[in-house]
Parts: sequence; C-alpha cells; structure tokens
Amino acid sequence: MKKIAGVILILLVALGLAAGAGVWKIRQLAHSHLLIKEEIIFTLKAGTGRVVLGKQLYDAKVINRPRVFQWLLYLKPELAKVKAGTYRFTPQMTVSEMLKLLVSGKEAQFPLRLVEGQRLSDWLKVIQASPWIKHTLKDNDYATVAAALGIENAQQVEGWFYPDTWLYTAGTSDVALLKRAHQRMVSALDNVWKGRMDGLPYKDKAELVIMASIIEKETAVPEERDRVASVFINRLRIGMRLQTDPTVIYGMGESYNGKLTRRDLETPTAYNTYVISGMPPGAIAMPGEASLNAAAHPAKTPYLYFVADGKGGHTFNTNLRDHNQSVRSYLNVLRNKDGQ
Repeated sequence: MKKIAGVILILLVALGLAAGAGVWKIRQLAHSHLLIKEEIIFTLKAGTGRVVLGKQLYDAKVINRPRVFQWLLYLKPELAKVKAGTYRFTPQMTVSEMLKLLVSGKEAQFPLRLVEGQRLSDWLKVIQASPWIKHTLKDNDYATVAAALGIENAQQVEGWFYPDTWLYTAGTSDVALLKRAHQRMVSALDNVWKGRMDGLPYKDKAELVIMASIIEKETAVPEERDRVASVFINRLRIGMRLQTDPTVIYGMGESYNGKLTRRDLETPTAYNTYVISGMPPGAIAMPGEASLNAAAHPAKTPYLYFVADGKGGHTFNTNLRDHNQSVRSYLNVLRNKDGQ
C-alpha cells in the first residue's frame, strides 16, 4: 500500500508540476508581445471560432503557440468574445491586449484625404484607389453620383463636398463617405450664408459656392483670398466679365493640355468667363471653408485686376494700364527664371 501511495503521490506531484508549467506558459503567452515587426491589418470574419482564430493568427505569424492560445481562451472566456471586423495590430501589443481589442470591436480607422481645390472627378479616383472602401457606384459620372446622393441638379455636384481627411472603417461604401462630405459642406455653407456680408451679388447659396471655388483655384495664399474675392465682386457689380483662367480650363475638360492659348480664351463654353457675362453655371472645384468665408466676406477694395507676381502671390490693380505693367513685370520674372 505504501508503494501505491508513493506512486500516487509522485503522479500528483507530476500533474501539479505539469499544470503549473501549463499555467505559466499560458500567462507567458498572454503577456508576450505579438511576433509582428510592423503594423498589420487583420480581418476577423463573422462566426470565427476559437480554433480558427488561433490558426489564422498563427498562419499570419502573429502568435507562435496556437495550442497554448486555445488554453488561454478556455481559462479566460471573456477574451474569447471577439467581434468580427478589421483591426490594426502593432508590434507593441501583447496577446492579451490584442484579444481585448478584438473583444472591444474598435475597428481600424483608415484616412481618406480629399483635398480642397480638386474636382469631384479627382476625388472619385482617390476613393476608387482605396482598398478598404466598398465600391458601389457603377461609374464616375456626376449624374450617377447625384442620383446616389439624392441631389436633383447634377451640375451642383461639383463643389458641394467638404474637403477634409475623413476616417472610415473597412467596408464603408463610397456613397456613405460622399454623403458625409456633402452633409458637412451643406452645414458649413448654411453657416457661412447666414453670416455673409450684406449686399453681395449672389442670387443663392449655389453662386456663393461657385465664387468660392474660383477663389480656391486662383490663389493658395490665405491672406489674399478676400482681395481676390473683392476683384470678382467688384467686376460683377459693374457688369464686367470675370475673365478668370480656371473657369476656362474647367470648361475645356479633357482637351486641356496644361497650356492656355488665346484661341482657348476666345472659344465659347458655358464656363468660359472671357466670353460669358456673370458667373459660370456651376462650381469648378471643391472650395475649402476659408474660400467660402472669403466669398462671403470679400475685402472692400477698388481693385478690378490681379496677376501673379512670380513670387507665389499676386499684384492687385485698379486700372488696366497698371495691370498691363504688372503683367509685363511678371513676364520678366518668368524670363529671368528661364534664363538661369
């Protein structure tokens, strides 16, 4: 009997040691860092069980002990209540922190930079190139976008989206992102419209957007925006044509090759403000809020002309004679640069 008792005692001790070693391994795994050397994106599909999750993490070289991982989930069932989604793993994470992230459902956020001054067609290309976005638009026609967003006038699609860096989770649709940008622009425009300067020659909000888009394309210098706005407002008030190159370029569409000729300026299009009076029928780019504010609060100036000064800004003038002199000065700057 003593021998049997001794054997049982030895077995119990062995089992205790094995259990202790197993618990130690489980704890070691829980507190160990992920095997990844750089950030990765991991997608967990709905209905994924513990065994499949462990295999996926092992195959992705995130963990190296799938069996111990199963015991970790068995001993800590609260860490097994993972939610489907797409997550961002970093090398600094421990296995326990990774599981808590999967349980939390806090999916990875992806940035989408939609830049002011660009056209909707440019933005649609950026959206199409984003792999985590769900693409539902059948094509890039403005009419298609307008129909998807419930915008009655397809011509008012251009300019009516707020430029910003938008964050989204994997599987967000292109239409959902555009709706957010459109709603934000409508809200921003409402605020700007309510606080606009009295006596501006705009029939409605759409014309303020058009003016803001022209300002956006004419200058990248923040402190110039209200002066650029003043030139166009002054021209509208006296019935003078806007004569702004960016509208001509927009009206040329795909035929624009990077250079404007005199013939281009003389060729009629709906957007050629050298030919038409007043403003074009729609915006020519996505204006930022600063340009919206400049359109709503132009500076009070006597200026009717401006031209690039060759230094990144513009020279403003009240009459054609001085303007022509400024143009000659600008051309001299360009020639001197070419001669260097």
